Amino acid sequence: MSDGYIKVEKKGHILFIGIDRVDKMNAFSVPMYQDLGLALGRLQQDDDLRCGVVYAEGDNFTSGLDLMEWGATFGAGSMPELPKGAVDPFAFDEDNRVMKPVVMAIQGRCYTIGQEYMLTTDIRVAATDVRFAQLEIKRGIYPVGGGTIRLLHEIGWGNAMRYLLTGEEITAQEAYRLGLVQELVEPGKQLERAVEIAETIAAQAPLGVYATLRSARLARANAENEAMKHLLPELLKLMGTEDVQEGMMSFMERRKANFKGK
Repeated sequence: MSDGYIKVEKKGHILFIGIDRVDKMNAFSVPMYQDLGLALGRLQQDDDLRCGVVYAEGDNFTSGLDLMEWGATFGAGSMPELPKGAVDPFAFDEDNRVMKPVVMAIQGRCYTIGQEYMLTTDIRVAATDVRFAQLEIKRGIYPVGGGTIRLLHEIGWGNAMRYLLTGEEITAQEAYRLGLVQELVEPGKQLERAVEIAETIAAQAPLGVYATLRSARLARANAENEAMKHLLPELLKLMGTEDVQEGMMSFMERRKANFKGK
């Protein structure tokens, strides 16, 4: 059931998709993930829409997953079921992802699910206060939204391993240097600039834009698709370990985890 934290508004040929759970630093609940899928499904299905813009209210894009909700989901070894009409926000299946371009505007913290979702988008505009991170390793688990696969395509093996295996933050300036984002702007200007880019895309021949996107995605899809099949089975192996329990407890107690390799 929707919890109302994903806002959707059509303006001309552009669909605005906003994240608005400011009191929880936009932490993603399961219904938010499902509603994001529905919003992307609307973008895909409406022939009048040519481009999407994803943004967030408040000082942060997202602090990541609402772990209290997602722990049970991951323990079941599957992703939440998507409602009818939704497409997969993580784009595991090339046949069930949005086939129109998406521009993302990012500010503040953009952790875990935020970074993994960003890796499915096409153009990213970031405020200079952005901090990216895949923190899963600090909780005893690992990214299952495609981060282990797509990040290395974006920034190379060594750079990806540095951040995936340490959970360290990537600053806005480093993200730009690595090519993770395409433009840096002053905080508060990221949505405005993202809309400008989206409007430029929307002014082009739509069929040519979609064909360009399909061709580029096809060029790198096969290896990704094979790796995606192993994400949840590997996570399920981890969920029953003592280290995951310790990782979750350390998160709730706001302390450093003491992992034992068990």
